[in-house]
Amino acid sequence: MGRGAHKRRPPHRETQPGQPLPQGNADPHRHIGDAAPARMVDGLTGRTIGGAAAVPFALGGLAATFLALNQILNLQLLVGVVLIENRYLFLLAATLFPLIFLAFPLRPGMRAAVAWHDWLLAAFACGLLVWFAWQAERILMEGWEYNSPPLAKVFAGILWLLILEGLRRSSGWPMTIIVGLVSLYPVVAGAIPNPLKGNPQLFTDTLAYHLASSESAFGIPMRAFAEIVVGFIVFGVALNFTGGGRFFNDLAFALVGRWRGGAAQVGIISSGLQGSISGSVISNVISSGVVTIPAMKRTGFRADYAGAVEAVSSTGAVLMPPVMGSTAFVMASFLGRSYGEIALAAAVPALLFYIALVVQVDGYAARLGLAGLRRSELTPLGAVMKEGWFYIPVFALLVFLLVWLQEEALAPFYATALLLAINQALPSHRMSVAKLVEFAVAVARGLAELVAILMAIGFIIGALSVTGLAGTLANDLVYLAGGAPLALLAMGAVASFVFGMGMTVTACYIFLAIVLAPPLIKAGLDPLAVHLFIMYWGMVSFITPPVALATFAAAPLAGASAMRIGLQSVRLGTAIYLVPFCFVLNPALLLKGEAGTVVLAIGAALAGIVLIAAAMQGYVLGLGLIPRHAGGWIARCAMVAGGVLLAAPAPQLTGLPHAGNLGAGAALAVLGLSIIFGFAKRAEKGRVT
Repeated sequence: MGRGAHKRRPPHRETQPGQPLPQGNADPHRHIGDAAPARMVDGLTGRTIGGAAAVPFALGGLAATFLALNQILNLQLLVGVVLIENRYLFLLAATLFPLIFLAFPLRPGMRAAVAWHDWLLAAFACGLLVWFAWQAERILMEGWEYNSPPLAKVFAGILWLLILEGLRRSSGWPMTIIVGLVSLYPVVAGAIPNPLKGNPQLFTDTLAYHLASSESAFGIPMRAFAEIVVGFIVFGVALNFTGGGRFFNDLAFALVGRWRGGAAQVGIISSGLQGSISGSVISNVISSGVVTIPAMKRTGFRADYAGAVEAVSSTGAVLMPPVMGSTAFVMASFLGRSYGEIALAAAVPALLFYIALVVQVDGYAARLGLAGLRRSELTPLGAVMKEGWFYIPVFALLVFLLVWLQEEALAPFYATALLLAINQALPSHRMSVAKLVEFAVAVARGLAELVAILMAIGFIIGALSVTGLAGTLANDLVYLAGGAPLALLAMGAVASFVFGMGMTVTACYIFLAIVLAPPLIKAGLDPLAVHLFIMYWGMVSFITPPVALATFAAAPLAGASAMRIGLQSVRLGTAIYLVPFCFVLNPALLLKGEAGTVVLAIGAALAGIVLIAAAMQGYVLGLGLIPRHAGGWIARCAMVAGGVLLAAPAPQLTGLPHAGNLGAGAALAVLGLSIIFGFAKRAEKGRVT
């Protein structure tokens, strides 16, 4: 191969999803990563924003960013005006929520230019929110949540309908029906039997409470969004527009592309890197999968398996520090702990998940004899770092501000400023004015969808609050579970899975942290473990049929049905179902306890997860294939049972003490491995003779 093979490629060449990868040596100067799009694909549905519609989006993105910085830095709007909190929230919603009607059409098929009625609804929503912002001081001074004037009740009712319509357009009918019905629960709360009986409210008073109180639409979800999440959405979009997704892809190819089953291992690493920052499972699947899925298929992976690898690794990425899709920072505010403590605790479970995935993929590749990618197809690591060196100081600054200075709110803004400054200083990377406008539009669109969902979630929380049910729900759920933590965890897992179907990651977590976390904590479980548990199980719906949004995103890239990919994803993603139970029953996995206890717990959990992954894939490193007959299945069952006891040696599982479960797990693991070792020896002896 000539010297020209490693020349630096143009930095921002656009490649459409689905563009074929280079086959054979058709172009020896092209690398496999060149098929990656210059930036991550937008995971949102709806219209493509352009023309006149781009103007309010660009202005909305800039206004929202300025408002957030104004509150964080106390800039007083640069003219000495201080915004009280509820006025700030109303204004932030006024800059973002109306954009939902421009981004999402009345019906899914109407994706042409923005219709006149969409402009009208957007203007109406903006006007109402500005009116509430203007009345912010009266709302507080006169207690409008319980004593609103008639006009405020009328405007609140109209805005309630508009928020539900925005939710319908962005999230669909099922979510809208659930939110709409629950938001009106206070109207019938007095007629519902115990334990769901609450203090009843008039219909008009309920609507006024939803919009005027600090416990509903503009309660905890919107406050967390306004204080923390805005900055990380902006940073994620900036990383995307400067080519961060492309850099992560190339870095993964350079590091592990030549491993056994290298194309799949690349998918795991690149998806983990991209998704931990972006927080979007769908855009991660598309942006990374456009390269990795065809590469996996070309190197021998079955289509549904290739799609499942990308879907599972993209889903798990949101659980991976440092950013965790901005949810870690919301979690820190809920628990009153530093971001560093949250990220450190989340590191071990995330690594266990990815180690299990790597072991399964390696076992699959070993079973089928799948090799890695050729050196000629890969961009050298030196060339990758030369092209993307400027991401290193950006991430260094981000981590320094988050961990050492604990500036969770300001960190993403400073990191974004540094990233854009370096990017614009480099001629080969510089964005044009048109691209900068597109960047502002993308920021506004990402923020707008989240605002619509968070205000709607606030309706549910407000309904529980105004009826008094929020205070008794924890006791009621503990009572229904009979005080048994395992039963309560199972109920929590199912609830998290169901609510995760229709929400974004951050929105799902905020809702569950308010409604579901308190009863789990009241049952005696560790608060940090509980919050991570509901976050994990809120993600499960992305890969679990029938919803499995990540598999639907992977299906067209893989050329396989979403259901087949979903079933394969459940098998590949075994760890995402199991790991949450491990750390909630054994908090030492979250680095809680004495050093010796923590080290023992991590070592045992690692051995257990590897055993389970090997059993699921039917291959043990160093021993070979697990036979598909009765003896082989006995060995697999022993490995799975032993792995579970090693990973979660809690007395609640068996009634045995902690040490007893570890001993039983080790014995079962040895039994299973011994059976496989015997099969391997007999097979080797048969080959020799």
